[in-house]
Amino acid sequence: MLKQFVFAGFGGQGVLTAGMILANMGSLYGKEVIWMPSYGSEMRGGTANCSVKISDEAIASPFVKKIDYLIAMNKPSLDKFLPQMKEGGTVVVDSSIVTELPEDGHVKVVPVPADAICEELKNTRSANVCILGALAGCSDLFSKEQYENGIRDYFSSKPQFHEGNIRVFEAGYAYVKEGAAFGTA
Repeated sequence: MLKQFVFAGFGGQGVLTAGMILANMGSLYGKEVIWMPSYGSEMRGGTANCSVKISDEAIASPFVKKIDYLIAMNKPSLDKFLPQMKEGGTVVVDSSIVTELPEDGHVKVVPVPADAICEELKNTRSANVCILGALAGCSDLFSKEQYENGIRDYFSSKPQFHEGNIRVFEAGYAYVKEGAAFGTA
């Protein structure tokens, strides 16, 4: 089993952190993991992305060739990485920001209004964790509890954020599991 992920968006949206949380979880649960960041020198407001590979076996290359799961936090990221998607792959999109969704049918699109959910929960800096909840809801790599443990582990030095992070994670997860994310945004 080899799963390839790309987390992409603007600098400051937490896409590198979201990818690192997933990679950290893979390590916690005995998987082989590679996390590779890519970002512009301008950081906040510029483009940022990272690739994550998780496997039961040794991973030969850090480069993602065909994406199983794309987490796109903005339209430029969606446009850039959509052509690299594996047939039947899943694209999780922050539909608060990305309003034009792909309709070509070769991928499953999961629109989640992560920014709006986080605003409603008064935790506006956690859209990346909300998107992780959506990813947990539409994939079977790890259980919901494993994701929650992974989030707590990653932020272990900041326990004051655990409750808020888990709340937005659960909101993203519930949004997908309740089926609302599979209609139009």
